[in-house]
Amino acid sequence: MTLDPFYLIVDSTSWIRRLVPLGVKTVQLRIKDRALPEIRAEIREAAAICKAHACQLIVNDYWQVAIEEGCDFIHLGQEDLATADLGAIREAGLKLGLSTHDETELAVALAAHPDYIALGPIYPTILKAMPWAPQGLERIGAWKARIGDIPLVAIGGLTVERIAGVFENGADSTAVVTDITRNSDPERRTREWIAAVRTFHREG
Repeated sequence: MTLDPFYLIVDSTSWIRRLVPLGVKTVQLRIKDRALPEIRAEIREAAAICKAHACQLIVNDYWQVAIEEGCDFIHLGQEDLATADLGAIREAGLKLGLSTHDETELAVALAAHPDYIALGPIYPTILKAMPWAPQGLERIGAWKARIGDIPLVAIGGLTVERIAGVFENGADSTAVVTDITRNSDPERRTREWIAAVRTFHREG
């Protein structure tokens, strides 16, 4: 499969409503600590917005709701992967993305035959406390050599200024959260990301 090289991650449908119409083609909805009915409503609205703008919606964690709502892509962390029903996920036709942070997690992820693998954090990140040290650019190349044709998503501390190094070391897609959502002008920053990614791939 192919994955858009610009991969936006947000924590609410309000962000999707604001940013997807700017030209975002892949977005992950990662909601934490909300009641299940609220999460279902957010996923349903996000799916409608993404469909209208030809954007791939990836639902984080809530694979049962994603199946019930007719979504086609989920992302799981390692803890969620351990308890998820992969048979039900595949039977429903959902594509699967998985997080990895070390060699053990990579082996677990590959055994699940994912549609893409995410590696992070590449750089220090302020999004959440991480028990793993920053991976660095060299680890991207090592991961890509291991996974072959499976798309590799780099995540963690990425900015527009850092994306060239990430792509040059083998990543297929760059995931971004705080460089956009904590920017003083998220719309402008989103446009900068899209332009920079497209320019790199056009010239690369």
